[in-house]
Amino acid sequence: MFSASANPVLGPSSSPAPRLNLEEARVLAREAGFSEAGLVALPHADEARDAARFEEWVGAGRSGTMHYLAQTAEDGRLARARVRNAFPWARSAVVCFANYNSAQPRSTAPAPDGAGWIARYAWSSRVDASGVRRPSDYHKVLRKRLRVLEARMHEEFGEFEARAHVDTGPVVERALATAAGLGWTGKNTCLIHPKLGSYGFLAVLLTSLEVQAEGASEISDRFSEKHTSGAKAHIPSTDVMRGLKPPPPSGLNFSAAYKGQPLIVPDRCGSCRRCLDACPTGALIAPYRMDATRCIAYLTIEHRGSISENLMEGMGRQVFGCDICQDVCPWNRKAPVTADPELEARPELVNPALEGLAAMDEAEFERQFNGSPVRRAGFLGLRRNMAIAMGNSGQSRYATLLGQWAEAADEGLRAAARWALGRLS
Repeated sequence: MFSASANPVLGPSSSPAPRLNLEEARVLAREAGFSEAGLVALPHADEARDAARFEEWVGAGRSGTMHYLAQTAEDGRLARARVRNAFPWARSAVVCFANYNSAQPRSTAPAPDGAGWIARYAWSSRVDASGVRRPSDYHKVLRKRLRVLEARMHEEFGEFEARAHVDTGPVVERALATAAGLGWTGKNTCLIHPKLGSYGFLAVLLTSLEVQAEGASEISDRFSEKHTSGAKAHIPSTDVMRGLKPPPPSGLNFSAAYKGQPLIVPDRCGSCRRCLDACPTGALIAPYRMDATRCIAYLTIEHRGSISENLMEGMGRQVFGCDICQDVCPWNRKAPVTADPELEARPELVNPALEGLAAMDEAEFERQFNGSPVRRAGFLGLRRNMAIAMGNSGQSRYATLLGQWAEAADEGLRAAARWALGRLS
């Protein structure tokens, strides 16, 4: 990392400090392996609105036991509310999108009896040098690409300060992605890209580089000579990337983004409410509003201990995460399937048999999910989730196993198994 203070102070005869523009950021991000990327100057125009919404959401207890979301900066303000709270030096954000969609069935499609569901994003894998397929953690995959992107930017722009984050940093990636023009925030609170849909990972590179005041299409001769001859052939125009028609003279002002105003992609959810109607636990309490404490993804991954009985029935067969609100979204019907070799689906995780998952002891769990996002739920957490899925299956063949789990020392597993036994009987 380089410190912003290391940049020389410009004198009267000094060259202007380098500035980043959208096309440069997109080309370098795609060369680093991302599907798409956007750029936003900081602070952006909607920062105050987004900060207020985040503060209200955390203050209302919607974040549940995810206490890291309430982490504060040195001045006591929520670190994630505004980028400058944690990174006062940040002047721009390159927001990258990595497609993880696959050709496998949706969670809402017919499935074999006794099949559980593991969220699509957690299927990721790669084939190692020996030809063996291994789990791949998208955090590590994308952080590596952000490091490549940062290194290339240092080659182009010299010294600047930067921080790379994939989910775990004090930034709200979705808000920055929306501000950077990668899509809009849907009624299910997911970022929806007009061409790629919502099955995508977000990764953010914060930098101390200023953003060019000119429009996105103005690329420096220095950069153009190095990159655009090979890259422009496969990178669509700014308008095509956003799924927009070329704007009329009075239409979108793309140079506005480089003056702190976001490149807004219109909200195209319209009157559709399929995600709200499909959510089985009522986590989408209103359009664009999520109560994480009712969300199946939160309950099966982040939450530890017992789960409220009034939510267990709605959890269905989900044992790790949930894709329902995305699987019913019309914008994902034609979402392209990823060709990313580090994010390919593990076939054995698609509609996995509950018996097979339940047969794993803790050592086998570690072998199967070492390096996989599934490991975050923990061995006992995954068993708790499986007990609930067994109870919802209506299959009495699970009763013997559930009887054993009903005496477990772990409170969460014990309570889930007893609830499941009662449901089956």
